[in-house]
Amino acid sequence: MTRRSSRTLRSGELARAAGVNVQTLRYYERRGLLPEPRRSLGGHREYDQDAVTVLRVIRGLARLGFTLAEIAELIDVGSHRGPRPGLREAATAKIAEVDAKIEHLSRVRAALAAVVGAECNDLAACSCDPACPIPFTELAPAPDARAR
Repeated sequence: MTRRSSRTLRSGELARAAGVNVQTLRYYERRGLLPEPRRSLGGHREYDQDAVTVLRVIRGLARLGFTLAEIAELIDVGSHRGPRPGLREAATAKIAEVDAKIEHLSRVRAALAAVVGAECNDLAACSCDPACPIPFTELAPAPDARAR
């Protein structure tokens, strides 16, 4: 029987240590966020301890709203050393994106409050009334310039 290094983790152990499930771990591997792990003689995946850090960084960035594509640009998968330079710029851009979403949601909330205040109960009747508070066109996202 071969003993594996005390520094290596199998898939389930890594998933538990990083707070993800094994399917998430496999998905991150397919997306290239985690390098292909070594295999034991029995074919089991074996990860080093740095993989826990990489997974925690990925999850932390995801909780901050970064997409997996953005995360892939921010982490150095080959070195496992966490975020690359550029995190500050990416975070600044993400703040602007969040601010835009907050502004949009504030407009949506105000429109919904107007609907509640006007006691609209029948969408068909309300939409025909010029005083209807439902903004049928104003809250729609701006058309994409490429679609023109």
